[in-house]
Amino acid sequence: MKTVVITGSARGLGFEMAKNFRNHNFNVVLSDFNIENLQKAEAELKTLKGKGGVIGVPANVTSPAELDNLWNEGIKAFGEIDVWINNAGVNQPMVPVWELTKEQMDIVIDIDLKGAMYGCKTAINGMKKQGHGCVYCIEGFGSNDATQYGLTAYGTSKRAVKYMVNGIAKELKTDKIPVIIGRLNPGIMITDFITKPLGQNGTMELDEKTKKVYNILGDYPDVVAKFLVKGMIKNTKAKKQNDYIAWLTNIKASYRFMTAPFTKRNFFAE
Repeated sequence: MKTVVITGSARGLGFEMAKNFRNHNFNVVLSDFNIENLQKAEAELKTLKGKGGVIGVPANVTSPAELDNLWNEGIKAFGEIDVWINNAGVNQPMVPVWELTKEQMDIVIDIDLKGAMYGCKTAINGMKKQGHGCVYCIEGFGSNDATQYGLTAYGTSKRAVKYMVNGIAKELKTDKIPVIIGRLNPGIMITDFITKPLGQNGTMELDEKTKKVYNILGDYPDVVAKFLVKGMIKNTKAKKQNDYIAWLTNIKASYRFMTAPFTKRNFFAE
């Protein structure tokens, strides 16, 4: 039976991916820095049908030691870890860079970029020892060099994640290490991620232009998770290096814009 570890999986896309992996009879290791949310997610996941086991392990992705402990707890519970997903991430306040504080900049880079890098280090070192495994990182706005007012810090971190994955894939191939790394592109998901900057409780008001784009291109995380998990499971067999699983392709985005006058979705209706 295969095992997956997902950081930042107490809610949102991470939790929806965990539910899908459980449906595919994977052992699931949930992880989050918020212990209360993690306990709720673990309890709910255990009520779903699935032959695999479920555990929750608290971890802050900005701490390499806590990520190492996450790996060790997964190994202790299930013997091996087949898939590791660096999912944890935060959004930034929608203001230009010069209005961000040092603390705000640090939070975005520490979690979205360095957290993914620390996770790759932990997972790859562990998978080297067991002789196999797949690591995935989440792309986001900016991965394709797109820019938008108020998303520069976030986009910078995600552009760097793409570069990091490409570089690690080359290093794994050069050193002939039997570990696969890839990227997940979930597109725009309608969760509190888009309205709560830095993972905090405050609310960020979106302008009407942004809401219009989100209504056209956005999707709820359960829809996206099903697609991404199917692709990752497929690649555990195919073992394609530098794998890229994209939900919102250019073709799909173009179709959404063309059909927008007829669909008229509104995720922000009260």
